[in-house]
Amino acid sequence: MNIVIHPTYFPNIAHFVAMANAKTVAFEMDDNFLKQTYRNRAYIYGANGKLGLNIPVIHSQKNRQKYRDVKIFNEDNWQSLHWKSLLSAYRTSPFFEYYEDELQHLFTEKAEFLLDFNLKCFEVITDCLQLDLELTKTETYQKTYADKTDFRPLVHAKKEPLYPFESYTQVFNSKHGYITNLSILDLLFNEGPNALNYLEAQNTTLL
Repeated sequence: MNIVIHPTYFPNIAHFVAMANAKTVAFEMDDNFLKQTYRNRAYIYGANGKLGLNIPVIHSQKNRQKYRDVKIFNEDNWQSLHWKSLLSAYRTSPFFEYYEDELQHLFTEKAEFLLDFNLKCFEVITDCLQLDLELTKTETYQKTYADKTDFRPLVHAKKEPLYPFESYTQVFNSKHGYITNLSILDLLFNEGPNALNYLEAQNTTLL
């Protein structure tokens, strides 16, 4: 299966199920930025349940702005807040310490453009997962593809289906039960080296 998909902020499990089971992956690089999407948000499992991590961005006065041109609003101390949220949520998870050093620099080094930062996060995560992808980047926007399965709709954060992925043990399971399709960080910190096996075992027809 050859797919086209959006690069997002620490992509959720649905994104990674699609990519882990694909023959080739093309990242959409020439689309317009839209609000209410995973381009600048991720969800983790906090002590009070599902917790959103949002990257603040500088909105253009133009009606349309390319995703690749969107700048991060670094006046907010969002990186520190996101890291503290991850510490609070996953410090007691089985594999947080195992990956902590590989991830922490992402929350201290400043980035100007949202897309560039997301790609950097993606590289770190694929290294942690030991996931090798045949990855390309689109050069022009195409509404439809004849030769690729289009997973770009997965970028929308609203009206998302409850994906029936297999459950795994989460830190706060006993408080709030299993929460499906969180950021890949949730799977990584809880399942560690088994995370890739989990992704490859999920059914892409559910997406």
